[in-house]
Amino acid sequence: MTLTVPGIDPDARLAEPDEGFAAEELRLASRNHAMPMEAVRWDVTPPGLYYLLVHYDIPLVDETSWRLSVRGCVQRQLALSLADLARLPQRTVRVTLECAGNGRAQLSPRPVSQPWLNGAVGTADWTGVSLRDLLADASPQTTATDVLFTGCDHGLERGVEQDYARALSVADSLDADVLIALAMNGQPLPPQHGFPARLIVPGWYGMTQVKWLRDITVLDHAYEGFQNAVSYRLRQDPTEPGEPVTRIEPRAVLAPPGFPDFMSRVRVARPGPVRLQGRAWSGWAPVDRVELSVDDGATWMDTELGPELGRWAWRGFAIAWDATPGRHVLRVRAHDLSGRLQPDVPPWNRGGFANNADQPVEVFVLGLEDTALPGASGE
Repeated sequence: MTLTVPGIDPDARLAEPDEGFAAEELRLASRNHAMPMEAVRWDVTPPGLYYLLVHYDIPLVDETSWRLSVRGCVQRQLALSLADLARLPQRTVRVTLECAGNGRAQLSPRPVSQPWLNGAVGTADWTGVSLRDLLADASPQTTATDVLFTGCDHGLERGVEQDYARALSVADSLDADVLIALAMNGQPLPPQHGFPARLIVPGWYGMTQVKWLRDITVLDHAYEGFQNAVSYRLRQDPTEPGEPVTRIEPRAVLAPPGFPDFMSRVRVARPGPVRLQGRAWSGWAPVDRVELSVDDGATWMDTELGPELGRWAWRGFAIAWDATPGRHVLRVRAHDLSGRLQPDVPPWNRGGFANNADQPVEVFVLGLEDTALPGASGE
């Protein structure tokens, strides 16, 4: 059933040309937060710096009464407490997660939603129970096609009242690295990141990683709920069904070089050798090359890749840059082993999803005569 509530727009919309950010977008931005880009220097993102997107409210879950149910087209239904899950064999997988809307605010026309720039990403060591093991214990019937994951968070989206829920195919659910995670970086999940348990599907965008998980339902049909069939679709026109958003497209980002101006965030560096570094990732295949361009966006040079940190984790890269006085624009782009290349033009769609275009970093390199930065603001 679709609800009509005064003051709530049931349709997704695009911003008008030159329209500023609306109060509704600012409210979302004040609740959610990006990872500060300098945090890419850590192999594993501290939880407080990890990006955060909460669709509805952070639920208050009583761990003593909470149960995770596994039901539907299974031969054995399960109801597991947090202690039950903790007694099962545990494994840890290092995973880089990225919000599907990362980069949305850079698009034109701009889809009106959470106004991400480029920091909706983070890497963590997730520890928990293999979903494959849980499903094996429940023994899905031969007619099973999809697995539905439902969280405790409840809200209204485009007029649809719902618990947040997403589904995967049975085949995707049986990947050995898909987890019911109980811990993040060796500690129990923080409330904002899904306590007491959440789904982790390596390589897929963040909308798949259902938090505050309470129910796993095995289905004998394709799931057509809101978050699968309506939201998170790549559409040029609102009337078309669109393609589903799935795996993370390749992306490379720079750790901001030099130091920032407070208001403008323009980067400032001194002339001479500057070590540029950053991270690159892809949900399709391992990253095997990262390139840097200085100023022209046409000439690219290879960077040096760091060690692999795991199949699903970002990979470091670095290169020395001889910084000369003046304004410079730095760009990086990632290649992966599937042949995918990070583009320089954003792939526009109405939801603002999967925008993995490279995002230029402007750097002002000081000269001996410089006492102020052009374009920087003072008080």
